[in-house]
Amino acid sequence: MKYVALAALLIAPTVHAEQVAFDADVLFLGEQHDNPAHHERQAEIVSEVGPAALVFEMLTAEQAARVTPELIADKDQLEAALGWSESGWPDFSMYHPIFAAAPDAAYFGAAVPRREARRVMSESVTAIFGDEAGLYGLTEPLPADQQEEREALQLAAHCDAMPQEMLPVMVDIQRLRDAFLARAAVEAREKTGGSVIVITGNGHARTDWGAPVALSRVAPELSIAALGQGELAHGAPTGTFDMIEIASDVERDDPCAAFK
Repeated sequence: MKYVALAALLIAPTVHAEQVAFDADVLFLGEQHDNPAHHERQAEIVSEVGPAALVFEMLTAEQAARVTPELIADKDQLEAALGWSESGWPDFSMYHPIFAAAPDAAYFGAAVPRREARRVMSESVTAIFGDEAGLYGLTEPLPADQQEEREALQLAAHCDAMPQEMLPVMVDIQRLRDAFLARAAVEAREKTGGSVIVITGNGHARTDWGAPVALSRVAPELSIAALGQGELAHGAPTGTFDMIEIASDVERDDPCAAFK
């Protein structure tokens, strides 16, 4: 792996930034989903920290409940038990080392089930999330400039082909996913009493408006840190993080080729 440490933000320069972050009660490890080096780094950190619990953006609560040390020991069996091949996430071989790094940890899923995500088309995110929506900030409208920036990011992520009227919906879904991640982290902390690592995309790990913000609202007593992972060709991920690392690039097809 090729890594270049770009920044350690919001941490006093006299303190070893990495150790401070790794000692957090809840540590968010961001990723570009299809970059194997990012997952290797996540597995390294999980092995070093030895968390009591792991929260995965990629798993629903139901899927996470199936994870056992015995299944983790067999990659193919775990992949089948999770129904990973039907999930739409990148190859499981990239994610399995993260599980293998903490076979005895408690596992929690933070994915918004597809049926819930579809409800966003006709219902508010507060109704979907439930009674605690206000605690996690879902009842509050975003500042106008942030709403605009989020919609612009969604438009770019969808190759400028998303209808304008769908952009607020996509932002709502992102906020819902942030809240699900934060709630799962709270549950993991309460049930284990130990450190929690959250495996998620960079967009959800960012400390300026991602899941760490929702978590800090509900559990201000917890120390929270986040790692963002970028690529040499693209630089640092968008947003702010406590640490940023840059890995080697991944060769990938142009996702917008079909729209050109």
